[in-house]
Amino acid sequence: MIIDDYCFSVLIIIFSVLIKIEQVEIVNSKAIGEPLIWDDLQKMKYSWNVAQEVLRMTPPVQGNFREALTDFVFNGFTIPKGWKLYWSANWTHKNADCFPEQEKFDPSRFEGKGPAPYTFIPFGGGPRMCPGNEYARVVILVFMHHLVTRFKWEKVFPDEKTIVIALPTPAKGLPIRLFHHQK
Repeated sequence: MIIDDYCFSVLIIIFSVLIKIEQVEIVNSKAIGEPLIWDDLQKMKYSWNVAQEVLRMTPPVQGNFREALTDFVFNGFTIPKGWKLYWSANWTHKNADCFPEQEKFDPSRFEGKGPAPYTFIPFGGGPRMCPGNEYARVVILVFMHHLVTRFKWEKVFPDEKTIVIALPTPAKGLPIRLFHHQK
């Protein structure tokens, strides 16, 4: 299956403008060469909202299996206790009841309290949530910070599509060219 590379294209535009503003403020508050600290990551609110919106539109895990703990009714169908169920992060993230205008790239969805519990599940949810979700947050924010503050870039294939096999994957690998910022 091939899907439009819309969110990646939008992400590049947003990186170029809004995230850079937030990241440059952090750079300007530090001495040259001073590393990022936890407080710096906490200031990256808009950057994290953008990252979460990318995770909503292209979740890193498509879903998982669970077992029904009790009998329940879903859309008029009785699901017996013990049945194996498949939950889909992608379908949940594209549910218009949870995310109005679900195809629109909108990082503001994550401002304030953000989405309702168990509607945004790129790392799963509850007691079986991925234990690396906070580590992933740190890695994403540090990567974004250094990418935006140290480089300009351009996509090698501007209209590249994304293919979905097990995970959303750019069809040609999303090659980019990095250029050091001129100071």
